[in-house]
Amino acid sequence: VQLQASGGGLVQAGGSLRLSCAASGHPFSMYTMAWFRQAPGKEREFVARIWPGGNTDHADSVKGRFTISRDNAKNTVYLQMNSLKPEDTAVYYCAGDQYYSGIGYRKYDYWGQGTQVTVSS
Repeated sequence: VQLQASGGGLVQAGGSLRLSCAASGHPFSMYTMAWFRQAPGKEREFVARIWPGGNTDHADSVKGRFTISRDNAKNTVYLQMNSLKPEDTAVYYCAGDQYYSGIGYRKYDYWGQGTQVTVSS
């Protein structure tokens, strides 16, 4: 199973980015997919998750600004990030698991390599 994250970059506060995570080597449609982020000196934190059936959940800190979605035909999960703030600056990771769907990052089996998001004030 391989996950490839992309779409990060440098953006001004108030701007938008869309992250993508392409999966290969597993039945993507059966996996819960999630996004986490890790800022320098901080622990990795939950951002959003999407279940195989399409239900979603977002952390309070991003609710109303970020939206997770998936395209099972393309084996890809997305994170649309709007109204970005400097505190959103972090390395963003996608993760997937067939049997775990919680928000604890240590329990996800599969991880992408991370993509840097930097929001300038």
